[in-house]
Amino acid sequence: MQDAMQAGTVRITGAGGDEIEAYLAQPLDAAPRGGVVVIHHMPGYDEATKEITRRLASYGFAAICPNLYSREAPGASPDDAAATARAAGGVPDDRLVGDVGGAADHLRGLPNSNGKVGVIGYCSGGRQAFLVACRLPLDAAVDCYGAFVVGNPPESFPLAVTPLLDQAGTLSCPLLGMFGAEDQYPSPAQVEELAGELTRLGKPHEFHTYPDAGHGFFAVDRPSYRPLAATEGWQRVREFFDRQLGA
Repeated sequence: MQDAMQAGTVRITGAGGDEIEAYLAQPLDAAPRGGVVVIHHMPGYDEATKEITRRLASYGFAAICPNLYSREAPGASPDDAAATARAAGGVPDDRLVGDVGGAADHLRGLPNSNGKVGVIGYCSGGRQAFLVACRLPLDAAVDCYGAFVVGNPPESFPLAVTPLLDQAGTLSCPLLGMFGAEDQYPSPAQVEELAGELTRLGKPHEFHTYPDAGHGFFAVDRPSYRPLAATEGWQRVREFFDRQLGA
């Protein structure tokens, strides 16, 4: 664990050349290191996601979380910004890719970057992590229970999203998937379908499904939190990034 780090708000260049807000955390030592882009969940650029970003820095990575709602609700609370983004149908896929690409470029531009960058996302961010790994040159991707990588959302779903299975052939890096056996979106059958397609395509992947866990089992501030699954899951995330992003 890194016991000294620097963390705070920075400005980065996102999609279309827009300047957007981001939260950057990194250890204070000068050792070369890989970077991780954290894609926040639908509730937004909140304290829980910033805590995840700091946790990755404590593991020895430079970590950055772009505020994907910077344009919809600049300066708003996470709840208000999420509500505004949800009313607009969510973050458009192309803009998301541009914002994450800008965050990855920011990490690669840090003085002690080793040039390797991964991505991790939760819930809607899990789907988006898969998306950017299919669209951008990355070194590692972690999908934590990303819904609608496989399968269409129900008619009542508030976000304008489409499945991504047809893009799996362009996956640029190894993928770690973390899922709950009691989840509905994605369901165990959908996870199995994704794994089967990645195997068919020869794409390296490692999937783990936890019993007695549903959607959001990493979220320490929610009733869905499952300590055993989350603790083991974090260990797997750390080992995966160590392997893929190490100097």
